[in-house]
Amino acid sequence: MTVHLIKHAAEDADVAFAARVSTLGGETRFNEVSDKDSGLINYLMRDRHGSPFEHTSFTFYIEAPIFVAREFMRHRTGWSYNEESARYKELEPVFYVPEDGRPLRQVGKPGAYSFELGTYKQFMCVSGDIRRVSSEAYSTYKRLLDLEVAREVARMVLPVNIYTSFYATCNARSLMHFLGLRTKSDAAKFPSFPQREIEMVAEQMEDHFSFQMPHTWVAFQNNGRVAP
Repeated sequence: MTVHLIKHAAEDADVAFAARVSTLGGETRFNEVSDKDSGLINYLMRDRHGSPFEHTSFTFYIEAPIFVAREFMRHRTGWSYNEESARYKELEPVFYVPEDGRPLRQVGKPGAYSFELGTYKQFMCVSGDIRRVSSEAYSTYKRLLDLEVAREVARMVLPVNIYTSFYATCNARSLMHFLGLRTKSDAAKFPSFPQREIEMVAEQMEDHFSFQMPHTWVAFQNNGRVAP
């Protein structure tokens, strides 16, 4: 999975600056973040005063399998997306195959299940079959293109583990909501059960978030990883 922070306008001071207009009006000024601001940010997070966190922006470039991108785009509030189009460009033969150690067996019932590693035979079958089917599908895709079949039709034979790329832009509030759902953490107030592949993307995004907005990230952690 590839995640790059392309651009950002996101600092802890942005949150404090936006929040203080409530009491200072036009007298509020943007300054470097202070210990006092850290306390304010924690208060806003704890009592779920969320709008000051929206005065920030992150734009990520992401390369991931199509099935991960589709899970991503269930997050709509506070997010904007633009994705490469297989109608207009030929897709490269890059496919996702689970690594050794990726849990394969779902145990339990819907809403109350866990994953186990699976057997060696299961892993070999999953790895081998995904590679074989992906190769066959791409060969068919190329054959259709060579026959001058339109890209928007030829792409129909491709599986959802082929890679796509897209830009995703969000603010800190919507990013925290995403991270609360798409990562597992002992600090979380509420349990989350993300698919491992989208969690791999989310973990890289969180690294950028914690670096750009460290006080906000600490408050997020300390208050149960619940978006305000």
